[in-house]
Parts: sequence; C-alpha cells; structure tokens
Amino acid sequence: MQVTAKGQTREFEDNVTYRTLADAYQDQYPHKIALAVANGQIQELHKFAKDGCELEFLTFGDSAGHKAYVRTATMMLFRAAQTLFSDIRPDQIKVEFAIGNGYYISMKGHTLTMGEVQNLEKAMRRLSDLNIPIIKSTLPKREAIKVFQESEMEDKVKLFRYRRSSFINVYELDGYMDYYYGFMLPDTGYVEQFELLAYKKGLILNLPSMQEPETLTKFTAREKLFETLQQADDWGNTMGVDTVGDLNDQICAGGISDLIMVQEALQERRIGEIAKDIAERGGVKFVMIAGPSSSGKTSFSHRLSIQLRTLGLNPHPIALDDYFKDREHTPRDEHGNYNFECLEAIDVELFNQDMLKLLNGERVELPTFNFKTGVREYLGNYKQLGPDDILVLEGIHGLNDKMSYSLPNESKYKIYISALTSLNIDEHNRIPTTDTRLLRRMVRDARTRGSSAQRTIGMWYSVRKGEEEYIFPFQENADAFFNSALIYELAVIKQYAEPLLFSITEDMPEYLEAKRLLKFLEYFLGVSTENLPNNSLMREFVGGSIFPV
Repeated sequence: MQVTAKGQTREFEDNVTYRTLADAYQDQYPHKIALAVANGQIQELHKFAKDGCELEFLTFGDSAGHKAYVRTATMMLFRAAQTLFSDIRPDQIKVEFAIGNGYYISMKGHTLTMGEVQNLEKAMRRLSDLNIPIIKSTLPKREAIKVFQESEMEDKVKLFRYRRSSFINVYELDGYMDYYYGFMLPDTGYVEQFELLAYKKGLILNLPSMQEPETLTKFTAREKLFETLQQADDWGNTMGVDTVGDLNDQICAGGISDLIMVQEALQERRIGEIAKDIAERGGVKFVMIAGPSSSGKTSFSHRLSIQLRTLGLNPHPIALDDYFKDREHTPRDEHGNYNFECLEAIDVELFNQDMLKLLNGERVELPTFNFKTGVREYLGNYKQLGPDDILVLEGIHGLNDKMSYSLPNESKYKIYISALTSLNIDEHNRIPTTDTRLLRRMVRDARTRGSSAQRTIGMWYSVRKGEEEYIFPFQENADAFFNSALIYELAVIKQYAEPLLFSITEDMPEYLEAKRLLKFLEYFLGVSTENLPNNSLMREFVGGSIFPV
C-alpha cells in the first residue's frame, strides 16, 4: 500500500496500523506521536491505514494529542482505583477540575490518605510498565447503557439517554470499561510521565504540559483558585446539577427557569460580597479587574459598579486598553505580528502618571484608544476623584504590580474573574474551562464584530498563549475571585455556536477543532434565552444586555 506524508509517497505492507506508520515517521516529529490524521480525519493509532491516504500525525505537543494523553492517564487511574477500592463505585470517583497541569480527583464520601495515594501511583506504574492495550468497541446505545448500568455508572446511563447517535464508543483497559469524550492512546505504555499527590480530601494527577510534553514539572498549589472551583462544585451539587445528564434532566422536567434564577442570584450575591469587602476596607481608590478572554469582565464591572453605588460609593469604569501605545510603537511577536497581549503594548508610564494625579486630587483628562486608527485620542474625558469616587479598571494586566507600580497597595483592590466551569460531561469527563470561553468568544465576536468562527478558532492559540504568560501567573495575587461560569450556559450558547461552527468546511485548518466542538455540543439540550435576565453575564455574549457590552 502507498502512503503520502511529509510531501513524499512511500510503500508499506498491506494491513498496517497507523501506529506502525507512526513509528516509521517518528524521527521527523519533535514529540511522541499520539494520533494520526488521514485524509483530514483524526484516527487512533490502533486502526488500520487505508491505501493511498494523505497522512500527518499529532503529537503530545498538539492539543488533540495532549488531550489523549490526559484521558488515557485518567483511565489508568480509574483502573487502579477499581483494584484498590473495591467498595467504591466508579461513579463515586470524579475528575473535578484542573489546577495548572494537575487534575484534582476526589472520591465521594472518602478522604484519601497519603498511603492510599502512593499505592494508587504504584498500581498506575505497573499498568504503564505492562503496555496493556486499550481496546475500543462501538456498541449499540442500548447495549452500552446496559454495560454501564451493570458497572453502576449511572452518570453515563443518564448521559446516553440524551444521545441521538445509535452507537456509543466504549474503551476497555484490563477488563475495566469506561466511556471517554475524545480519542485515546493505543496502550498504557504511552503514559510514562505522571505523579499522584495527596491534596485536600482527594488527589492531584500531575501530568506534563502541552508545551513541554516530555517533562513533569512540580505541581504548584493555587489555594484561592481551588477554593473558587470547589465553591462552584458545591453550588452545582446544591442545585442537583453535577453533570450534563443532570442539566438535561432539569430541562426536560421544566426546571430550567428556576435553575437560571438561582444561578443568577448566586452570582449577584457574590458580586455584592465583593463590593461590601471593597467598601469596608476603606482607602480603596482603584479596583483592578483582570481575567482571561471572554470571562465577562465588562458585564461584571458594570454589575460591581451598581453594587458599589448601593454602598455609597461613586464608581467610574476605565478600560486599561485605552492606554495602549500608538500602533506604530506596539511590540511585535516572533512572527512579526502586533503583540497586544504583552505589558509593553501598554503605556505604563502614562497610566501611572494619570492615576497618581487622580489619587492626589488633581483633574486629569483620560485618553480613549481609537482601535480603527491605532492611536490614543483625547476627547474631553476628565476625571477628578472626590472622597466617595472609585475607579473600576478592567484589563488583562490588572493583577500585575508592574502595571500599577506607583500606586500604594492599600489603594488597590484586585479581582480575578474567569469562567471556571464546574459542570462535567460525566464524573470521568470534565469540561475544560477554555472550551466554554472559546464558545463564548466565538458567539460574541460574530455578533459584535462580524468575525467568523474560523477566525476566532485560528487566533485562539495566541490568545491562550498570552493568558498563560500575562494573566494566570498573577491570579493568586487577587484579593477576590469571581467565577463567571453559569451552570446552564452551554445549553443556551449551543444554538448560537452551532451554525457558526458548521460554516467551517473540511478544507479549512480549523475544521478538526470545529468538528470536536460540534460533537461536544451534541451532549446538551438547547435552552431559549427568553428567561435570561437582561443584566446576565450571558447577555454579553448572546446579546440583549442592558450594559454597553
């Protein structure tokens, strides 16, 4: 048979797997090959190649390959847990959320000891050393449901009830059967770099990053982030919505309106708590709000301002983007493109001069950045701070002390905001927070800027790179965290995102990611926006907000 890869056609024996082909091309890739792409379709390595296919490979350094590594490591952990904890049902073990490169995993009703975690790691090491194949089967939906009923995985039974597909892909590892959203590696020997750490009541599965897939870096605890994620998880449990199946049940039972009202009330309560903390501190003149793309910073700043007003303060919103340097002075990245994410793109000196003048009671004319012409303009926007005035500053560098180096610490209150999704597909398949934010941005940019889904996906890697460098390292410096994720939101955003994703055709580089997101959205039943309050954070993305967003 013939295979074309790297611009060359080569002859191979008939009936070869993609894994055999991967071995033949491995020396041409910088990292371990995880998946094949044949004629534009992602294929797992255990599958047989077809004659005449156009072939490329994805490694642990690619998004899809890294996700396959994480899933496979997770399945190995669950297989090890089944051996060591025979009295705990599989659906009582949950992948809760990610903290950096670590994944927090808990056992309901059981606090893991350090010794138990060490034994789990040893059992995983044995699985890795044995190179045990991971077998994929495609079962009729009714049969798959029966398999997971017998395995006491009710979360998966509930999930499959809403699947339109007549067949379900099931994976088996050493007699243990499970379901995973996405592709898997061919055997346990591929997962060499990992460690388990006892953490809180559960454990951290620490894995390599996509950027350095061969290196296991030290896990760094982020206590404020963990507390916020745990709180979101508790909220979901309180509302009886832990997984997508639970959410779909609520929709079918007619309970979505109540769910929306409770979730919105919980967010408003948290905003009120932050406003009260700001007011009670005294001396705060600068509220610095920062967070990754599509976190809902603009809506949050307006809602926070309203809460501050109820406490007798007079807030003034300011966008740090108005302090962008003129376009001709903007730094460029390694590809020669303007780098709007770096701190050097901001006129930090001018910002600090203006803020110090305001702090000293002077009257200052603030700039407005014209994104069309690429220059700062002065349009008569004067500010002078009185005793009750407070500036609400929003921008990606708000938590970085280099941005506000001249301002006294006691005059600043820092808030980190992000959409920290607590909803899982099922107990073993978490929803990455980045997927929620990507879908938010896609819908908003199409509505407000006329941007295509292709463009949003195409630029997402550089956006994420900027977040990793300029936002996430400073999140623990925040005085308060705000989680903007709404437990119902993916059911709402589904009908806005799907048409945009279907516009991406097979000949586009973004097609594979669009296909993945479309498959992901299939898990959700759709919900109308008619019950959304007009001050909801979701309105910033789907439209209809009372705020200028």
